[in-house]
Amino acid sequence: MKIQSIEPQITHKMNSHLAQMGLDYKLEQEKLNEQIDKALNDYYSKNGGTGGNRPDTKLLLQDIKTLKYYPVLIEYKGYRDKLEKLDADGNIENKKKDNTPNFANINNYAVNAATHYANALLHHTTYTDIISIGITGYKDEKDEIIPQIGVYYVSKTNLGYGQKVDNYTDLSFLAHGNFSKFIKKVSELNLTTEELEKIKQKREEEIDQSLVKLNNSIYQNEKGLSEQDRVHLVAASIIATIGVEGKVSPLDKSDLKSITEKGEKDGDILNRKIENFLEEKQIPKEKQNLIIRSLQNTILVENINQVTNGETQLKRVFTKIVDELGYYYKIGLTTDFTGKLFNEMYSWLGFTQDKLNDVVLTPRYVADLLVKLSGVNKDSYVWDYATGSAGLLIAAMNEMLNDAKEKITSPEELKQKEAHIKANQLLGLEILPSIYMLAILNMILMGDGSSNIINEDSLKWDAKDYPATAFVLNPPYSATGNGMVFVEAALHKMQKGYGAIIIQNSAGSGKAIEQNKSILKKHSLIASIKMPIDIFIGKSSVQTNIYVFKVGEPHHKDNIVKFIDFTNDGYTRRSRKKSKASLNLQDTDKAKERYEEVVNLVRFGKHKLNIFTEKEYYEGHIDPQSGKDWNQNAPTDTKPKLADFKKTVADYLSWEVSNILKGQPVDEEEEKK
Repeated sequence: MKIQSIEPQITHKMNSHLAQMGLDYKLEQEKLNEQIDKALNDYYSKNGGTGGNRPDTKLLLQDIKTLKYYPVLIEYKGYRDKLEKLDADGNIENKKKDNTPNFANINNYAVNAATHYANALLHHTTYTDIISIGITGYKDEKDEIIPQIGVYYVSKTNLGYGQKVDNYTDLSFLAHGNFSKFIKKVSELNLTTEELEKIKQKREEEIDQSLVKLNNSIYQNEKGLSEQDRVHLVAASIIATIGVEGKVSPLDKSDLKSITEKGEKDGDILNRKIENFLEEKQIPKEKQNLIIRSLQNTILVENINQVTNGETQLKRVFTKIVDELGYYYKIGLTTDFTGKLFNEMYSWLGFTQDKLNDVVLTPRYVADLLVKLSGVNKDSYVWDYATGSAGLLIAAMNEMLNDAKEKITSPEELKQKEAHIKANQLLGLEILPSIYMLAILNMILMGDGSSNIINEDSLKWDAKDYPATAFVLNPPYSATGNGMVFVEAALHKMQKGYGAIIIQNSAGSGKAIEQNKSILKKHSLIASIKMPIDIFIGKSSVQTNIYVFKVGEPHHKDNIVKFIDFTNDGYTRRSRKKSKASLNLQDTDKAKERYEEVVNLVRFGKHKLNIFTEKEYYEGHIDPQSGKDWNQNAPTDTKPKLADFKKTVADYLSWEVSNILKGQPVDEEEEKK
């Protein structure tokens, strides 16, 4: 016998409860407010189409203590087993393993649908904290309705995955007198570092997929756009849709009218929004002008602003960018967002191998390692002499901000320190204009540490009074000495601190002799770390090493250098060309612990050996006058031991006896040997 859905009864019971509490709720077809209604309509639907997201019930409730408004989205189902569908980590499972939407779950489970609606608001509104409620139930033996309620908090802080608030049997926590207490409980929810890291990794995999989809669409369907045009359009679209709270409203797709009126073309509207944004963010005037000039070369040209079938190419591309990427930069994902964008865009271009190596960006976990090896803390002044998309500086900024939060207890002092870090304690130089634009964008997205990103040739740049204490770098390998010329220039302008670079390992074995000898006259090499050969899989296949330096202390021949074989870093990598993005990087052998141990070995030495063996960690020496002995391995003892001889004899006798038992003759010549 088929079980009858009780969704109508559940809906009536719960909505009646809302009415009894005097709450102004709206039903499926009713309007709540323009921003929320538009967001629900613009977001992809539960079936994957465009628009049509209609929560069964929706409210906008205010916390009387903070005066902040919270959207509350409710979805009803009528079967006992249709409350929620969770993944193996206990998160709402709205994505499949390949990171495509799981429409079956979104359609069939109440909490999953409510969370889907909340993500629409994170993507397309200024609301950053939403309450998602899924309700279903069943009838007991007395024919009474027993509701099942799932209450989740969906926000920027949990990257849209949602966190369960508590168990509830009714909706009285939404009542005017109870809502502030409920919000206090919500504010006390915390994800562990491990939980947040798992969610970040999943979101980053989704970004990879979205970038591929976006680039495919633009490449195949939008003719006449160069790779530089694509970079400019993405940068312009993102800047225009961030907004500045209370001062510059985010540009909406509907703001682009696709008309030919002078000064009101789509490019004009986009350009004005960018100018207003940069002005309100107090970006230095010279930098504002450079950014605006660069972007205008793309967004104001006639072809992209021509109206065809009622729409310009600019609006069409802007819409694609916002729909595919808007969610990820609006939820505040602290990742090298534009670095991923950069790598994806440049994957379409036909570079030579050397040039391809030059544009490959450092993976986030390697960037974090470089930052830790260079001793970055809240008081560091960090610089990068070939900043790319600023991924290394973002890793440094996050480390500095985290250190500040741990050590500064005064909220006001912490706020001032965070602002000082972003404005004054980071410096990056990038000579290529299109990449420089990505670096600026990346730093704006990550909290606006963009004021010290400079479009200059770092080898000719005057360091002036920047008091650098930490140096991080992934140089262009085609430069002199595989890029060691950048290391030499930067270290010689520092007075104290540490430097950590990742570079083609031939730089340490003969390709950069003069640069290395020059460096060691003023600075010490304290560690040489051999990295996995496949660390840039799918982009480049060069063997790299990390070299760690102590600034301001000349290297003596008796200095100990820590040589670490880190070719097994615990990660298994697969090229995205051959497998799905979700399989691109997997922790298969204590990767997190291995990276932590490498930092401790460099900092404290041999007594921190735990996972690694003495075959992988070796304390040795280099000749400061050589410049080509930076890549060493633990010495291998080749002297035969008695135990080795006994094992060989035992193996031979075992083989001989085995042959005799099988009835096979033993070769006389072999026996003599």
